[in-house]
Amino acid sequence: MTNRLDDVEALTLKGQIAVPYTWWVGETGSRFLRGLRDDKKIWGNRCPGCNTVYVPPRKNCGRCFEDIKEWVELGTEGVVTAHTVVRYTGPGQPAEPPFAYALIRLDGADVDLLHIVRHDLERLKNGVRVRARFKEERTGHILDIADFEIAEASD
Repeated sequence: MTNRLDDVEALTLKGQIAVPYTWWVGETGSRFLRGLRDDKKIWGNRCPGCNTVYVPPRKNCGRCFEDIKEWVELGTEGVVTAHTVVRYTGPGQPAEPPFAYALIRLDGADVDLLHIVRHDLERLKNGVRVRARFKEERTGHILDIADFEIAEASD
């Protein structure tokens, strides 16, 4: 009997490994995160070509490919444009369930910010106004905005 590779049964093992890493968010991302950390301010930027205001800010416009240099301070309130409620626990979640992932159109922005809503989930619906709640101790991370809360009663 020969011991050839063609005669070996191919087996697989399903598993997961953690691969932690750190990367630089760049000048644009750093300025955005410093605003959250140091001033509790949400900054976006405006494309000079199409006037789209992005949040989080971007170095280049995804619509017309212009370099973006103009910074715009945005409001800490906005409108939920879409959401989904999470009721299960899974790896990598930013909060303990139940919570909602929500796309939020901040006042002054033209694109939505993805973040979380933790409270009053029974009142959460598309079109409701929400406001950012900042952590007391901030580190320069998107979760320096602890979450968004409903800013007005829903109808």
